[in-house]
Amino acid sequence: MVPKIAMIGGGSWATAIVKMLSDNLSEKEIYWWMRNEVAIEHIKKFKHNPHYLSSVELKLATDKISSDINCILKSADFVILNVPAAFLKETLAGVTPEDLKGKKIVSAIKGIVPEDNLIIGEFMHQKYDIPYQDILVVSGPCHAEEVAFEKLSYLTIACTEIETASSFSSLLNNRYIKTNVSDDIFGTEYAAVLKNIYAVASGICHGIGYGDNFQAVLISNAIREIKRFVDVVHPINRDIMESAYLGDLLVTAYSQFSRNRTFGNMVGKGYTVKSAQLEMNMVAEGYYAAKCMHIQNLAFGVDMPICKAVHSILYEKRSPQIEMKLLAEKLS
Repeated sequence: MVPKIAMIGGGSWATAIVKMLSDNLSEKEIYWWMRNEVAIEHIKKFKHNPHYLSSVELKLATDKISSDINCILKSADFVILNVPAAFLKETLAGVTPEDLKGKKIVSAIKGIVPEDNLIIGEFMHQKYDIPYQDILVVSGPCHAEEVAFEKLSYLTIACTEIETASSFSSLLNNRYIKTNVSDDIFGTEYAAVLKNIYAVASGICHGIGYGDNFQAVLISNAIREIKRFVDVVHPINRDIMESAYLGDLLVTAYSQFSRNRTFGNMVGKGYTVKSAQLEMNMVAEGYYAAKCMHIQNLAFGVDMPICKAVHSILYEKRSPQIEMKLLAEKLS
């Protein structure tokens, strides 16, 4: 029996995953919630998202797209969460643990819930009583824009139950998407949060004039920071050089499509944080993650100078030039 999938979110990554699913499944199996009624009507009429990846044809049944989240959740076997982490609580405000009982929850959010300072899996486990074996994490390296052009991309699906990860990964795997599976739901999700902070750092450095040589040193130090942190938070045997960790970091730090790098670049060029946020059409998860991870690491005490520098620039209004010059003395 083919499972039914509910997508919660209407941005570029949500649109890209809906494309992957609709290229593999019947339109009867895919349900889509988004907040924007105008966008919903546009998709129903023209089969394209008017705001994100608008060139992508979306093969969906019109009665399966709605702004009523409980209606979309009701029939789903897998629920993919794909809204900015800062808006997750608001999105799920009318949803109860009973509404999600027995469903597999898939986090495609590469962020951390502000105020609670929890990665998505932990948040769903604590607030909605979802067993960890029913939580999955989607990690890259994979940019939505390249999915739109059907450029070969790779995803890692993590779940403590490998059979569940394999089952879900088969729904995404096609001629332009290759999938791997992992049992490291904590490491992959924390790595996805941290890489956004490092992409902001990369953008800041580019904005103030550092070149490729420095960027290479920055990112080689960043992957070591990720390893130090995830090894403390969830110490299991993992290879930090796998694409779910290093690959996702590289594409986010270097790609022209990276919103976190773009945001950091603007800050490095002299934009205030607020003006950079206003000019961007999408949320840079690294901004929120920098504060949340700073608070989390107060308890763990992991040596994370890059994260500390980004937090100082974004939240303590320190000079990007001075902070990055100080950081450069600590890197190796």
